[in-house]
Amino acid sequence: MTTTRSDRPVNGHAHPGKSRAAVDPTRSAPRRSGHGDDGKPPPAAARIVAMAREQYRFVMSPDGRPYAVALAGPNIALPLRNKGGLRQRLARQFADAYPGEVASQSALADAMTVLEGIAEDTDPEPVHLRVGRDPSGAVVVDLGSTDGRAVVVTGVGWKVVDRAPVLFRRSGAMAPMPEPVLDGDGLAKLHALLNMDKSAFHQLVAWLVAAWIPDIPHPAVVCKGEQGTGKSKAAQMFINLIDPSPAAKRSQPRDEKAWSRQAFSSWALCLDNISTIPPWLSDTLCKAVTGDGVVDRALYTDDDVVVLTFKRVLALTTIDAGALAGDLAERVLMLDLQLIDSERRRSEEELDATFETVRPAVLGALFDVLACVLAVLPGVRLESMPRMADFARVLAAVDQTQGWNTLGDYLATSANVATDAMEGDAFAMAIAHLVEEAGTWQGTAGQLLEALPAPMVRPPNWPKDATRASGRVKRLAPLLRSIGIMVDDTQRSRDRQRHRLLTLTRAPDEDESASAPEQPSFWPEVAPPGRLEPPPDQY
Repeated sequence: MTTTRSDRPVNGHAHPGKSRAAVDPTRSAPRRSGHGDDGKPPPAAARIVAMAREQYRFVMSPDGRPYAVALAGPNIALPLRNKGGLRQRLARQFADAYPGEVASQSALADAMTVLEGIAEDTDPEPVHLRVGRDPSGAVVVDLGSTDGRAVVVTGVGWKVVDRAPVLFRRSGAMAPMPEPVLDGDGLAKLHALLNMDKSAFHQLVAWLVAAWIPDIPHPAVVCKGEQGTGKSKAAQMFINLIDPSPAAKRSQPRDEKAWSRQAFSSWALCLDNISTIPPWLSDTLCKAVTGDGVVDRALYTDDDVVVLTFKRVLALTTIDAGALAGDLAERVLMLDLQLIDSERRRSEEELDATFETVRPAVLGALFDVLACVLAVLPGVRLESMPRMADFARVLAAVDQTQGWNTLGDYLATSANVATDAMEGDAFAMAIAHLVEEAGTWQGTAGQLLEALPAPMVRPPNWPKDATRASGRVKRLAPLLRSIGIMVDDTQRSRDRQRHRLLTLTRAPDEDESASAPEQPSFWPEVAPPGRLEPPPDQY
């Protein structure tokens, strides 16, 4: 894989031939008199607006947030509504340009209001967090450095550029990413830090690569294992490869609003030591995997709203996979970590030092795999479409270019996860036992509750009435389907009440289904795409 590097800045300037003041908007502007006919200077707010318009352009993101972008400098969007960002920079510049004067909070607020109005007159422009796509389809990863450098990945390779071709925003939850290097054995160096077998490691590499493809859903990677398997440390490494953060591991959020604030500030994040997942959090994580939005009232207003939209990359650590609800279980990639014996156990300080040393080489190897994936992904077709179909296509592309079997291993692991989730749900197990005995069962949701033997100690999620039972069956339908139980709620009773009927049927065995006539393929027949030569197997 050919890897190129853009020219470095000349003498510390982003553009040769331009003065430092021209490319650094934080430098003081030349002092100007600006006095009117009466000898008095214009109001401070007017001077701040004029200063800002000389150095920045103003844009509005699709979710209605105004930003400023330096005309000469990094392609970074500075928020207008926060205390920091552009407001802080203009306050400093004003003090430098007009010695003896300090912009008041009211003057800064008035200036920000004017600048926000200027931004509202522009067409919405995408503003990305850590990863984005440029108009040509290349994947762009923000290194998070103050100079605005980024990695651009296409189907022919990757390179580091001095100015990102797409607009990025930053947050306090982000940390800089080291510049990737081409080492040759970056994947082997990563595997040496993790106590997992080759199959799990290959799936992890595919997940890490997919995490930089911004426009697809990403399954939540779940690090599973008993105490002493290093789950938390491994998950922290995963996140710090994709989207480094000073707080890569987070506690379980207390409510949806707290979660939305975390998700808005980070592209990838980890929830550590999850033992139980309440229903609201399970639903929230499902929506974060496939894409979510939160609308809330803006501060100090009666009718204005703020919108938080996000599709995130998630990691979870847990001991018991039964804590996962059925719909969340279908959106995870389960990685089992092996127990670390005392002879191989290393201190966190040693692990952190080793990780920092090998991280540039690991990033270079992962960007190489991503370039290979982007080269073949448009031609990848699947015989059947699993739940996370876009991610499955990425796995197929990884397999095609690397000679691995990540897609088959992922599908097999997903079936096991569904079984574990079933075993952790008493109501689902009762339904499975009923269908196992009856073969086919039909009736209303109320009749289903009567037919199921209630446990001696009723769990909190056991339905209390027919309405809740009907909803639970719908939510459990994907899990039940994974163990061969089909759910149909399209029929109604023939009496006057026209009650909705639930039909639970055991799917035919494979031998029976094999005798059925072959169905035409959903996908048209196409020639297989060209195969890139994979790197030599290092394991």
